[in-house]
Amino acid sequence: MCAEKIDEREFKIQFTRHALVALIVPLIIEQILGILMGIVDTMMVSGLGDAAVSGVSLVDMLCALFINMFGALATGGAVVASRAIGAGNPERAKRSAAGLMLICLTASLAIMCVVYAADVRLIRLLYGELEADVSQAARTYLLVSAVSFPFIALYNGAAALFRSMGNSKISMTCSIFVNVLNVAGNALCIYVFHLGVFGAALATVVGRIAACVFLMIRLGDHRLAVHMDYRRLFKDKIDGAIVRNILSVGIPGSLESGTFQLGRVLVLGIISACGTVQIAANAVANNIDSFGVMPGFAFSMAIVTVVGQCVGAGDMRAARFYAYKIMKYCYAALLIVNIGIFAGLSFIMGFYSVSAEAADLARILIYIHNGFAVLLWTPAFVLPNAMKATGDAKFVMVVSMISMFVFRVLLSSLLGMGAIGVWCAMVVDWVCRIMCFWIRWKKTVCRE
Repeated sequence: MCAEKIDEREFKIQFTRHALVALIVPLIIEQILGILMGIVDTMMVSGLGDAAVSGVSLVDMLCALFINMFGALATGGAVVASRAIGAGNPERAKRSAAGLMLICLTASLAIMCVVYAADVRLIRLLYGELEADVSQAARTYLLVSAVSFPFIALYNGAAALFRSMGNSKISMTCSIFVNVLNVAGNALCIYVFHLGVFGAALATVVGRIAACVFLMIRLGDHRLAVHMDYRRLFKDKIDGAIVRNILSVGIPGSLESGTFQLGRVLVLGIISACGTVQIAANAVANNIDSFGVMPGFAFSMAIVTVVGQCVGAGDMRAARFYAYKIMKYCYAALLIVNIGIFAGLSFIMGFYSVSAEAADLARILIYIHNGFAVLLWTPAFVLPNAMKATGDAKFVMVVSMISMFVFRVLLSSLLGMGAIGVWCAMVVDWVCRIMCFWIRWKKTVCRE
C-alpha cells in the first residue's frame, strides 16, 4: 500500500504473527460455522421442493440486510473500544460497551416492529408478485425469523467487543454450540415434527437466542478490559459522547451495509421475475460462493481491531503496516479456499436437491463470483474496514452506496441477462469500489 521501510520494534503497539493468527483463525472458523448454518437450512429445506428453497433464500437475503446493519453498528462499537484499549483507557472502554448494547437493542427492536407491521407487504414491495407457494414460504420464514433480531443484534455487539480485546475464540466456541443446536433443531422440526419452513426458521431462532445469552453472560465478567456492569446498567448515565462516537462509525457503516444488502435484494427481484429455477440456482450459488469469500469476512473483522488499537495508540505507521500485512494474508487465504471449491464443486453440488437446470446455472454463477473474488474481494471489502478504523467511515459509505446502485442495480437491469447478468454487474461494482478506496487510502492514510 505505502512504500516505506518498517521496523515493527519501533511501533507503540505491536501484533506478532502469533497474535494475528490467534485473532484471525477463530474468526475464520466462526465464519465457516456461520455459513454452514445457512447451508444446512438450505439443504434440509431443499427436500421440501424448489418453492421452499426459493422462499427461504429470498427471506435470508432480506434478513441479511438487517443483520449486516446490526453488524455495522457493532463495528462502530469495536472501533471505539479498540481505540480506548490502544490508548490505555479502560473506563472509556467499559462505557463503550454499555453504549453499544443500548444502540444495538434500540435499533433491532425498531426494525423488528417494522417487519411485523409490514408483514407480507414487505416481501411484495421488494420482490413483486411471487408464485403462491414461494410467497407463503417466504412469509412464514420472515415472521418467525424476525423474533431473533434483538438477540442477533446484541450477539453481534458482544462479539465485536470481545474482538476489540483480541478475543475471537469465545464467539467461535459459541458458534460451534449454536451450529450443533441448529442442525439438531432442523432435523427435529423438519423430519420428526414435519414443520417444514416454519421448523427451519424456529431452529435458527432458538440458536440465535442461545448464542446471545451465552455471550452476554460472559461479557459481564469484570476482569475483562471491556465488560458490562449489569448491576449498574440502569443506574449509570449513558455517555452521550461515546454513543455519538459509536454512531459516527456505526451509522455510515449501517447505511453502507444496508444499501449493499438492499441492492442485493433489489437485483434478486430481477432474478425472481425470471422464475423459480433462477431463484433456486441463485440460492444454491449464494450458499457455496459464501465459502469462497468466507476468510475475507474474518480478516475484515480482524483489521478493525488491529488498526483501531494502532490508531488509539497514535501510531499510524503501525496501522498502515498491519493493514497491509492482514490483506496479504487475506489474498492467500482466498486463493487456497477457492482452489478447493473449484476442485470439489461437483461433489458439493451433489448435496443440493434442486433441478438439473438450477444446478447447471448455479455452477456458472459460482465460477463468476469465486473466480473474480480471489483478485478483487480483499481491496473491495477488507481495505474499507481499515479505513473505518482510521475514521473514514463516511467516505466508505458514500462510495459503497453510489457504486451499488449505479453499477450493480442499474447495470443488472440494463444487461437483462437474469442471474448471470446480475453477477457480472457485481464484478463491475467491485472494480469501482477498489479504484475509489485505493486512491483515498493513498491520499489520506499513506501521507500521515
